[in-house]
Amino acid sequence: MSVAESPDQTATAWRLTGRGYEFCNCQPGCTCNFSGFPTSPDGSCKAAVANHIVEGHCGDVDLSGVTALAILDWPKAIHDGGGKAIFVVPEEVTDAQLECLAQIYTGQLGGLPWSILGTTYEVAGVVRAAVEIDDNGMKSGFRVPGVGQASGTMLKNPVTGEEHGVAIVLDEGFIWKRGDCGQGSFEVEAEGIHFSFQDTNWILYDFDWTNQE
Repeated sequence: MSVAESPDQTATAWRLTGRGYEFCNCQPGCTCNFSGFPTSPDGSCKAAVANHIVEGHCGDVDLSGVTALAILDWPKAIHDGGGKAIFVVPEEVTDAQLECLAQIYTGQLGGLPWSILGTTYEVAGVVRAAVEIDDNGMKSGFRVPGVGQASGTMLKNPVTGEEHGVAIVLDEGFIWKRGDCGQGSFEVEAEGIHFSFQDTNWILYDFDWTNQE
């Protein structure tokens, strides 16, 4: 474990468990999970990722039930950095909860995956809007009034046209260990960033993140 990945023993303890809905502009399956580089036409990584926190806390601040959206724009591969992030949180999220999420998602409190991801982007804005999840397995998606929406579906067998279940298992995955893969479409716009992609990558996963070993 590198220094960047090591939890700060003096940092506020946090843990988040829940479900993630990841849409990006790679081809379905997202080769970033294999070779580290996007398969988008211009080599960029542009994503909209919704997280529903089923159970969570940061110190004594309860984060259970919070749903947030990250709009992420990297000009090249994620590890090359130079990205921008817009975070969308509902109006009912308190200032204390938002401060905790801000510290977690920018890596200030340590703990994977944010101790790594937080070094690859600058936060370009925070938007207050309802993040509505349509949780229906591989046909899930999200809607955010005034920001955009996403919808996913299963892959299709190229010969028969039947639905084709595919999953990626990453033994050393630090965002997720198992991701169920499909194809999805998404369009979002906030704080000067606008994405619109059709039939690109979408992954459904469960997460368990913490800065405590």
